[in-house]
Amino acid sequence: METFPQSSVGPDPGTLSPEQLEQLRDFKIQTRIANEKYLRTHKEVSLLISGFFREMFLKRPDNILEFAAYDFVLIFVPDYFTDPRLPNKIHMQLIKDKKGA
Repeated sequence: METFPQSSVGPDPGTLSPEQLEQLRDFKIQTRIANEKYLRTHKEVSLLISGFFREMFLKRPDNILEFAAYDFVLIFVPDYFTDPRLPNKIHMQLIKDKKGA
């Protein structure tokens, strides 16, 4: 392992103090909890994401990043999100999921 000479400037100014590390840890935990609550409240997010996965598995693109950035967004999403039946489809799926639970 390579060692570096001690700096005469003092500790690395980018290093977090123990208190800052604890604050960061707490922030990450609270953010994860808030995100989880949001996703549990908005089940339609899961349905929209599953639509993406369905298309990905059906088309099985070699380059998933390109598919996500271009094919899905430019081809699938406009049709998917502008479909006037989309709100009803999602509503019906939510009802179906609720009955199954």
